[in-house]
Amino acid sequence: MRVVLAGGGTAGHIEPALALADALRQQDPAIGITCLGTERGLETRLVPARGYELELVPAVPLPRSLTPKLLAVPGRLAGAINTAAGILDRVRADVLVGFGGYVATPAYLAARRRGIPIVVHEANPRPGLANRLGARMTDNVFTGHPDASLPSAEYIGIPLRRDISAMDRLSLGDKARSYFGLESDRPTLLVFGGSQGARSLNQAALESAPYLRRAGIQVLHVIGPKNTVEVEPPPGDPQYVILPYVDRMDYAYAAADLALCRSGAMTCAELTAVGLPAAYIPLPHGNGEQRLNAEPIVRGGGGIMIDDAELSARWIVETVLPILNDPERVMTMSEAASRMGRKDADVALARKVLEIASR
Repeated sequence: MRVVLAGGGTAGHIEPALALADALRQQDPAIGITCLGTERGLETRLVPARGYELELVPAVPLPRSLTPKLLAVPGRLAGAINTAAGILDRVRADVLVGFGGYVATPAYLAARRRGIPIVVHEANPRPGLANRLGARMTDNVFTGHPDASLPSAEYIGIPLRRDISAMDRLSLGDKARSYFGLESDRPTLLVFGGSQGARSLNQAALESAPYLRRAGIQVLHVIGPKNTVEVEPPPGDPQYVILPYVDRMDYAYAAADLALCRSGAMTCAELTAVGLPAAYIPLPHGNGEQRLNAEPIVRGGGGIMIDDAELSARWIVETVLPILNDPERVMTMSEAASRMGRKDADVALARKVLEIASR
């Protein structure tokens, strides 16, 4: 059997596709898996690093309004569809699974042209244009958010890497803290802003550092690979560890008692899967989907939330610090976050894909 996965651009599209690829290989090691992407996306780095074949399709950004750029879309889209169709023919695809992004639109249209079964997975509560289009071509639609609005959709959760979803955060805690040079017995705050970091989170956290240190809180702060800090906290105890990027996010989650972070779909799915409570600061741009991602978790007691414009060092000190100093509240929030998590979406979606491809 041969499966083609289409999802590119951001980690939010690529990581669920790769988690599904891993689950498919666990079900059947002989299965053929090809990933579609574009040359401008993170998939050019992430897919080969995970050992999967990557085929590139020309990127065709679709304008969201009537502009002169719209006139160039049909010709460019036709070329991308032809490229995707050629790849489907060459690998003899039995099913196409799309996760959104630039590459998904030509992939869906190429699969429909070839009569290949289509599966759509939408991670966000507000589906993107590609997946709204794909959902019109198939009844095999699955979502990562219970409130996602797509016809005939089944809520299944977001496929996650096994090193995240299968992790026992509490038993790994001491090893993880030692890995980052942190002490084993201090309350620990994890600060991160997604794969690229977040300047407002970085600034507020760094400004709160003296107060956190005086309260006995240690911090693991992932600032993002493209960000710098003007003033680093001076060396001292408790530790305030600053890193540009972390490859072992499983260790970062295991080291922490609470996270201060954005609320992208993957972040929310991973934190609830491992039972890590969080203070969520939704991205202030876009269509507001990050707020929608975090709202069910906050309602369920697994986190708190504040607008980016309201975030400050004072808010961290007055709101986040008391939680970290209250082990019973941290445990209650952790249990609530766990109740919201879906650990087996990768396996569940893999079984659905294999069933659809075998019909």
